[in-house]
Amino acid sequence: MTVQRQRLIGLDPGLRKTGWGIIDVEGSRLIHIANGVVHSDDSCSLAERLVQLFDGLQQVIADWEPHSAAVEETFVNKNPMSTLKLGQARGISLLVPSLSGIPVAEYSPNHIKKTVVGSGHAGKAQVAAMLKILLPNAAINGEDAGDALAVAICHAHSGGVHGTLQAALKKDVSAQGGAQILFRGTR
Repeated sequence: MTVQRQRLIGLDPGLRKTGWGIIDVEGSRLIHIANGVVHSDDSCSLAERLVQLFDGLQQVIADWEPHSAAVEETFVNKNPMSTLKLGQARGISLLVPSLSGIPVAEYSPNHIKKTVVGSGHAGKAQVAAMLKILLPNAAINGEDAGDALAVAICHAHSGGVHGTLQAALKKDVSAQGGAQILFRGTR
């Protein structure tokens, strides 16, 4: 029996920079594929910046064709305007893969850190060190791209592949017009 390779994208939303990271999962093996950052222009209006993020993420999805996506949940900071703008960028990160028919999961920052490092309160340096161990051949294009790869790894360990399987099973059943099969993955 051959193990099927699944492609996952992790997204670390931000209005100025949204990080993205693509990994393939083959059995229990994680394979780095690509990573980067979509930028928006600070001199543009909020609406124009959101369009820039939308267009950039659409291009990433088109180029790499992931099967499943994961987005980091928003944390609330002291500045409500910053939180609101981050939420709008996060909305774009949820919308783009969903419009492409890709299932999207969401994970809290603590869950991501706990999955990747083993501690929900790990620092950025600890996450970066674990990325070097888990994806030894990856040239990481900045902190935001590294955070996005951590989101993708978390997704791989938290049901990303099972979510894809569940969607595929539902699609097959719908196409055949048969009884619906329920598949419950672990989270």
